[in-house]
Amino acid sequence: MARSALPLILVDNANILSLLGEGEFKFNPLSFEEAKMIIDMHDDDDVIKCFSGYELKQVVFNYLKVNERDFKYEPLTEMKVGQDAITFKIYRTPSTTQPVISTGDGIEAKKIENVYVTCLHFSRLK
Repeated sequence: MARSALPLILVDNANILSLLGEGEFKFNPLSFEEAKMIIDMHDDDDVIKCFSGYELKQVVFNYLKVNERDFKYEPLTEMKVGQDAITFKIYRTPSTTQPVISTGDGIEAKKIENVYVTCLHFSRLK
């Protein structure tokens, strides 16, 4: 059963700007636990995923521990008044250290960057 008439939108930093073209919005930072709770409150048909990348899918389902579900993919270009969204912002920084490790099959691997993810909840007010 859908929680509201307007589905929750999941976006990443690559497509958030397409939703912010018109209107007034309220933004709030979210902890990972809060993001998981909000997503878990919604049924599959009450969530629209606006990203298709494997990397962000890993963050949502593996790191946040959201049960893997079949959210509808739809590249939206606007939000409706009263609609909520969660954005996952990915930040990459060069690694200040570059340790070399040996993988399980004996190949060397070098750390080249750090990856950080933040969550932000936003709603369209007007």
